Amino acid sequence: MFKVMMDYSCVGLLCCRMDHLENSLCPLAVPEKVVARSSGQVTESARPSKHRERPSKSPRRRWQGKRSQRRGHDHEQLLRENERRRLPGQQEHSEPSDSATETAESSSKRRAHFLHGPYPATHFGPKACILPNPTSVMHIQDPASQRLTWNKPPSNVLIIRKIRDESLVEPFKQLCRFLVEEKQMMVHVERRVVDDASLSEDEAFGSIRNQLSTFREGYDDISDCIDLIICLGGDGTLLYASSLFQGSVPPVMAFHLGSLGFLTPFKFDSYKTEVAKVFEGNAAITLRSRLKVKVVKDMLHRAGQQHHDQEPEQEQQQEHNGLLPHGHMNSEVGKVTLQLQVLNEVVVDRGPSSYLSNVDLYLDGRLITSVQGDGVIVSTPTGSTAYAAAAGASMIHPNVPAIMVTPICPHSLSFRPIVVPAGVELMITLSPDARNTAWVSFDGRKRQEIQHGDCIKITTSCYPVPSICCHDLVYDWFESLAQCLHWNVRKRQARLADISDSSDTEN
Repeated sequence: MFKVMMDYSCVGLLCCRMDHLENSLCPLAVPEKVVARSSGQVTESARPSKHRERPSKSPRRRWQGKRSQRRGHDHEQLLRENERRRLPGQQEHSEPSDSATETAESSSKRRAHFLHGPYPATHFGPKACILPNPTSVMHIQDPASQRLTWNKPPSNVLIIRKIRDESLVEPFKQLCRFLVEEKQMMVHVERRVVDDASLSEDEAFGSIRNQLSTFREGYDDISDCIDLIICLGGDGTLLYASSLFQGSVPPVMAFHLGSLGFLTPFKFDSYKTEVAKVFEGNAAITLRSRLKVKVVKDMLHRAGQQHHDQEPEQEQQQEHNGLLPHGHMNSEVGKVTLQLQVLNEVVVDRGPSSYLSNVDLYLDGRLITSVQGDGVIVSTPTGSTAYAAAAGASMIHPNVPAIMVTPICPHSLSFRPIVVPAGVELMITLSPDARNTAWVSFDGRKRQEIQHGDCIKITTSCYPVPSICCHDLVYDWFESLAQCLHWNVRKRQARLADISDSSDTEN
């Protein structure tokens, strides 16, 4: 029922930037002349005046002049033909003209409104370039231009309310009454919310309560009938809403009625105005990437325990830091017992054991390192401000395509958190010499034990969570950093009363 409004003028990553082609010059131009494409004429470059040929009325001079004009015309046609054959995004390498410089300056000013970087140049120096591969070109819209629009007017709204919080009962009633009576919407809520004693005992709310559509998690599928999700509470309500939709997620509007509220930018005081704006469309949204996680059981046992059956010379290739240069894991065997979409993080820890957890980390089938410590966190940019931030990771804007790997209390002074590209596949298994099993949880839920032979596969999902912004996707994030986490808050340094009192000025 909804879609992201596409503005192809703002495509900034892996897209065709034809404006650069129109203002660039071909490297095939001869050193003595430069083609001025704006005027279509051939102008002579700066040379000493004594080497320039002055026009003459002799037949020989006129014949040479006509011949050079024909050569210039043929060369200009060759340049145009070469530009037509050039792949999108390829730029030429020559000295830019004045018009090209002005266009580049104006383009850099326009780039200030983008979040993705510009399309990189594919030519390096006079002879090197990237091998063209048109099948791998992707067109991704710049996040700064992502606006919400509706194919059809929304009619079904899901309300997620924080459970066991009596302070949210009255806001829940007000929102339900507004959606049912004034907007004529079909409101869906969880059955345990409707069965709350505070709602069942309210006779004035009885008529609205009877019109609510209820569902039970794990029993009723509501993924195809919800147009908009409204969350009342803290960040946990948004995580819970994400877990209900393992495929495409409707747009989410989160009101700050919880304790932290890093992911809930809206204030409930003006809920009628804010909800009406969302129904009208053209609202800024942040596409929060999720992780697609698979838990595979008995992978090593079904593969014939390939790690223990290695040849002796292959075992000796293992380096001192745990890297296995030529070792690969066969990830196509085993039984998938769980598949989830995770918004924040996947946490692998040592559980109740007192021993260090010892797990191996693979990237695209190749062993990267072994994690010895309390565990490891694999998080999205949205989850970088959650558990990962407490473990010492950097905080990443949700529109940065990446996956974060953060160790938990590693028994190594050099094990720092890392950021890997969003398209890779990570795999976590127990090390063969691990003394105990490990435990894994997904956004703090569905905690289970990982034993020898099991593995966890993690990659970026193609189903993000479209979170509606209150202002815009940059301002909302920095405001949450300041208001919720008190980012870079300290007492201001007092200015000097008299600069002559400073010790730096003393002789």
